[in-house]
Amino acid sequence: MKKKLVSLLLSASMVAALVGCGGGDTGSTPDASNGNTSTGDSANNESGDSAASNYDLTSLNIVVDGTLTATLDNGQADFEAQWEAAVSEALGHDIDLTIQQLDHSGYIDAVGRLFAGGDMPDAMIMPAAMFKQYAPTGLLWDMASAYDNAEFQSRMILPDVNENLKDSQGHLYGFAYGYGNGCVTYVKKAWLDAVGLSGSDIKTFDDYYDMLLKFHNEDPDGNGTNGDTYGVIAAGFLGNEAPYVNYLPEFWQDAYPAIYPGDDGVWVDGFQSEETKAALLRLQKAYADGAIDPETLTASTKIAREKWFSNDQTGSAGAFTYWAGTWYQTLTDNLKKNEVDSELVQLAPIAEVGAYLNREAPVWVIIDDGDGDSSREQAIFDALIETMMDGDKVQTLWTYGAEDVHWSTKAETFTTNAGTDDAKEYSYEDGEFHLKQSPNDENTLWKKNLIDPALVVCELTNGYSDSSSLAVEGNKFFTANCVDAPTSPTSETYTNETGTIYDAQLEVVTAVVVNGGDVDSAMATYVSKVGGTIDQILEELNSQE
Repeated sequence: MKKKLVSLLLSASMVAALVGCGGGDTGSTPDASNGNTSTGDSANNESGDSAASNYDLTSLNIVVDGTLTATLDNGQADFEAQWEAAVSEALGHDIDLTIQQLDHSGYIDAVGRLFAGGDMPDAMIMPAAMFKQYAPTGLLWDMASAYDNAEFQSRMILPDVNENLKDSQGHLYGFAYGYGNGCVTYVKKAWLDAVGLSGSDIKTFDDYYDMLLKFHNEDPDGNGTNGDTYGVIAAGFLGNEAPYVNYLPEFWQDAYPAIYPGDDGVWVDGFQSEETKAALLRLQKAYADGAIDPETLTASTKIAREKWFSNDQTGSAGAFTYWAGTWYQTLTDNLKKNEVDSELVQLAPIAEVGAYLNREAPVWVIIDDGDGDSSREQAIFDALIETMMDGDKVQTLWTYGAEDVHWSTKAETFTTNAGTDDAKEYSYEDGEFHLKQSPNDENTLWKKNLIDPALVVCELTNGYSDSSSLAVEGNKFFTANCVDAPTSPTSETYTNETGTIYDAQLEVVTAVVVNGGDVDSAMATYVSKVGGTIDQILEELNSQE
């Protein structure tokens, strides 16, 4: 079960406690913010340039998740050093950058433990659902003035992404560096071929389910044994952050098992709906039939990915719904690396789904120190976010990584998968921008760092572009087949109780899907446990102006 992160951290008592405890020094995470809260209005107290000029920022401590692909074993030290050099040149003074990269699958819980211990970073990445929970607490700095006056405004190509993040009072507590993206269903073509199907055959849920059953009951991996493979694997039957259903969309269909605004604008609890009950029964049958890998209940994204593209395909699955664009290339590369047939089919949304969900974008946030003076926070904005969108050196670092480590413009020739049937030679002339081999895997071509060049909100003006054909194809496929996910809720009770609600939802999923229990009985238990809380949340949301 997920820890009750939000109720632990964001209740009034915990926010108050964070004010008093200050930042703890763990030896690996320098404290720069004192852990204080604020009203969130300090950004408008001073203009950006004058505020920043009043603060001498010498160090910057940031917390990131797995979306920063320049990890410790994959060139992060080089990225950090080149960032420090480029920012020093841009701002005229040195800043020591400290990156704390937390496990991607458990990021929300890990941030909760970090904050509870008083180790407040200067800035961090927050997934959209997490951001919605933290935005009202006073922990995050209102960067509206800094954003509105940023130099990069002249290069914005998707301004609505951040304008839509502003609340009704015009406050902006996070900066989205790209639009959200979403998941599509990938299927191993070799498995389709083995069971006599093609991607174009899969048009309805019945078609999809028939495919999954064939993947389980027949021998799609060709090892001579029927029944030792599965139809699909996912990182959980139900996600703990928006858009919740993106890893098994074919089963959830028109259900959205979360609190969201209906077509009439009235907030409802979609988990209690008849559509959710029907989805749970579809999952129950698939679990019993072997169409879904039983490890799905507890699998993290990492476990699900690695099982899917494992060198030993016994116990693997034929379908996997995961992120579009760059991941199309990454999944293909991992199959190839593990000597598994690597051609994938992107399934168009089945009729009952209609479209994949484009999630709300992750954001950078700056922690407010609560002293009523924006100087420090503005200096962080200038050093981190303003330079990140400079259109040139620093944006290239965040987009592609370190020069001559992850990418280069120097003449060179190299070969990936040398001596195999998948060997590929790359040759570049001097001055030609190109991506290099990954620092920790010479047989894999580097793809990007944090920012997806196809999703970025601000133009990269130096002409550097090297998205793979599969990534481009994947982004094009997703944008042609997606709609925006429902808006996430923001209310005090929701912020405090979301962990408890998710635990109650997982109890229903486990009782119905895994244990084969009665859906109405399980739902009645859910209502008895959190129904009153849900009603309070809906009252708060529907009374908001």
